[in-house]
Amino acid sequence: MARIAFILLVHKDPRGVIDQARRLTASGDFVAIHYDRSAPPEHDTAIREALGGNSRVTFAARRLKCGWGEWSLVAATLEALQAAEQAFPQASHFYLLSGDCMPIKSAEYARAFLDAEDCDYIETCDFFESDWIKTGIREERLVYRHWFNERSQKALFYASMNWQKRLGLRRGLPEGLQMMIGSQWWCLRRQTVEAVLDLIRSRPQLIRFFKTTWIPDETFFQTLVAHVVPKNRIRSSSPTFLMFTDYGMPVTFYNDHYDLLLRQNFLFARKISAEALQLRARLGEIWQAKGVDFPISAEGPRLFTFLTGRGRIGRRFAPRFWEAESSLGRARVVHLIVAKKWHIAKRLTARIRETTPIPAVDYIFNEIDAGLPDMGGVASTVDKRQRHRRALVRLLFEQFESRHLVLCLDPSALSLISDFANDRAEVRILFIDTVFDDDYLRGHMGRVGLIAATTPDEVVRRLAPVVRDDLDHEAELLRDMGFARFETITPDAPQDRNAVSLQRFLEVSPEIAQDLAATSHLFAD
Repeated sequence: MARIAFILLVHKDPRGVIDQARRLTASGDFVAIHYDRSAPPEHDTAIREALGGNSRVTFAARRLKCGWGEWSLVAATLEALQAAEQAFPQASHFYLLSGDCMPIKSAEYARAFLDAEDCDYIETCDFFESDWIKTGIREERLVYRHWFNERSQKALFYASMNWQKRLGLRRGLPEGLQMMIGSQWWCLRRQTVEAVLDLIRSRPQLIRFFKTTWIPDETFFQTLVAHVVPKNRIRSSSPTFLMFTDYGMPVTFYNDHYDLLLRQNFLFARKISAEALQLRARLGEIWQAKGVDFPISAEGPRLFTFLTGRGRIGRRFAPRFWEAESSLGRARVVHLIVAKKWHIAKRLTARIRETTPIPAVDYIFNEIDAGLPDMGGVASTVDKRQRHRRALVRLLFEQFESRHLVLCLDPSALSLISDFANDRAEVRILFIDTVFDDDYLRGHMGRVGLIAATTPDEVVRRLAPVVRDDLDHEAELLRDMGFARFETITPDAPQDRNAVSLQRFLEVSPEIAQDLAATSHLFAD
């Protein structure tokens, strides 16, 4: 009978990690945990104290700081995999999971599923011939060395790659390997895991190669497993149910997806929303169930394709299966910084990112480069962001894994502000009220196209009072909208008063609020 050692890659929610490990080991299986070293050390301590007495739980020998697209994800997987392989000789299979994964079948069903065929479950598609990569660089992932992260060090990432192209530093692929690509999530037999570990011990150059490839978690195990296992012993699919939106982002599942998930021909699913407490509780119970019949319809991907396709043929605003709730979510808090002087708002968001855990972005509906993480196609143009404003902000909440989000809006964007204010989410507004001198007005008129560099000074002087009136009117309209949570800071107010407004706006400590209010040159032009 199959005995599973689960490899847990987790970086948050220590309570959820403990619950997941207890649930999986209660059925007689095993768990090896790698808890990201970027997380607070007290979280790791809590997990180890809670699970230390469980003989079916082990921990990776080293904790690594993991970054999306980096070798560190593969290295963390190897650390936990090696720990599990040594600690649990009874384990017949090794199943990679994340903290966002939940079972959608019982342990009884999973064992019968794995016992039915002597094979490995890992997606392995030809790297060069398949269309697995939909957007972005392709062979450049492999033939050039990548030392920088494309998400957090975009300029260095592309500069490094372009220099290698110019200098002809294209490298060859590892000898004797057919490069494969596929989903990060797999379930491998013990003999396969042992063969892969033996291979990398005998050929250390493989580690050196994959360390500098881009997104190696999609190629490392996929390539090596296909090298050591006959093709007829590989089922080229992940045992974990996951889908991606049109914008390349993982589909998140909520409470009303319970029945759909159980009907899919998979053992686990990701990503389960952290807010879907009812779904998580019900799926947790499923793993322990006995004698449950699971009718398989596997309609999830087809249904998703159909329903999102309705949007492409003119029915964009028809109710969608995946977006029955257009709200951002009642439990979420949107912090809107409304400021005409963008440079002041950006100084404040930069300081918020430095001093608080609250994610903060800039003028995402006005500028392409506004501090966004990699969001796929949804963020490709400003117009697209405005059309899909709530979808974008929902994705940001999920990407940052936070119930709070700070973003900046121009006072002229009253329709956007009103739209967010009418959402079920809690919306707080911080208005940065500033004075507009003649130099600022001239610059503003140039930016909006009212004047050019050659416009006579006399024309500029005649326009200035009209433009100042317009800016003052924008501010008055904003105040007249009567928002329940509306705060103001101004360069004329004492620092302590601005700090009180910032404290109420962000719900931070008085000390942090004072620090933010004291931001160097905050109101300087």
